[in-house]
Amino acid sequence: MRPWRAVLILYRREVVSALRERTIVVNSILVPIFLYPFLLWAMFTGITFVQGQSEGLASRVAVAAWPDGHDGLAREFADEERVRLTDRVPAGADARIRDGDLDALVEFLPPATAGLEGNFRVRVTYDESKERSGIAKDRVTAAIDRYREAWLKREAETRAVAPARWEGFAIERRNVATGRDMGRFLLGLMLPLFFVVMVAIGCFYPAVDATAGERERGTWETLMSVAASRTSIVTAKYLYVATFGCLAGTLNLAAVTLTMRPVLAPLLERTGEQMEFSVPLAALPVMIAGTLLLAAFVAAGMMMFAAFARTFREGQSMITPFYLLILLPVMFLQTPGIQFSMPLAFVPVVNVTMMVREAVTGAFHWPQIGVTIVVSLAVVAACVYAASLVLRFEDVVMGSYTGGLAGFLRERVLGRGRRPRGAEGGA
Repeated sequence: MRPWRAVLILYRREVVSALRERTIVVNSILVPIFLYPFLLWAMFTGITFVQGQSEGLASRVAVAAWPDGHDGLAREFADEERVRLTDRVPAGADARIRDGDLDALVEFLPPATAGLEGNFRVRVTYDESKERSGIAKDRVTAAIDRYREAWLKREAETRAVAPARWEGFAIERRNVATGRDMGRFLLGLMLPLFFVVMVAIGCFYPAVDATAGERERGTWETLMSVAASRTSIVTAKYLYVATFGCLAGTLNLAAVTLTMRPVLAPLLERTGEQMEFSVPLAALPVMIAGTLLLAAFVAAGMMMFAAFARTFREGQSMITPFYLLILLPVMFLQTPGIQFSMPLAFVPVVNVTMMVREAVTGAFHWPQIGVTIVVSLAVVAACVYAASLVLRFEDVVMGSYTGGLAGFLRERVLGRGRRPRGAEGGA
């Protein structure tokens, strides 16, 4: 039998067997589709609910004294249904605010410089560490700004001065980003972390099942007796693990992209933002390449660690440090200001994550992408070669080796320590 045909048959056998395992189907297919969309829905629904509860609460505000000649200001506060004014300023107002008995204190002070008659300064005392006090500050500030703008306009008309000249200068803000740009920006922040987590989870259980699971079920010896070389068997298992990791990453990217708009719809309606969550068609090849590269690397690394496990539980314990090691650098990449620089293109996992993130937002740094692909292929080749070295030993393959990866490297690679009895090299 030709090697490629043996690999194909064994690969098909691994995939069919995996699809019969409920744990693998749930973690590699169902979880990527439903987990993060559900978590996003739960998170943003909770945010909307909390905001609704906070907005429904009346802010308890104390006013030291109203400024002379500004009776309309008191009416502005009275018309604000969500502000409840106290009859007098309580003693120790600062302490009352810190204790949560009062939300804000408003003091009207003389202007810093002489000029416009009737002008005044405002000092609002609040506690930023308390959400209710922060909301009270925003409401009070908004009410004062509305009154002051109307008052200044009246004063300008009285003096026959144009409003633009009266203001002196004004700051005008204009966001050139479209709703599509903002949607892609948000996707670029959220998708990379989900992507790496899901690829790792997609490889996790298949990697354990393909090694420790075979030993625990007692089917590894039977598999070794088929008319196929050990290289073909290991290659088929590796392709099976990488396939499920790639499948998990692809399903998760599609699920999050398709569900982002309906999940965020209630929150966007409250803020009035218009966002369009879509991925550029030009980004699809880059995202597919990133998924394949990351899945290939994670599958090789996890199989190498799981090769020393004799039971499924032991395999989970051995792979967990590698799983956490993959996620650690990605945690620091959620800052919007980080750029896909050339040095980052040489860092495994980080380079693929940044490549996918930039592609989602529509930015393509082709020199960095080229370096990322070359570096990732080199890392994958090194991991596959290391895994082949590990599985070359009979006692490791059969599960009779009593050490872990660190012990194996020390005894077999560096030649330190005593080799366990019965350890033999295999072809």
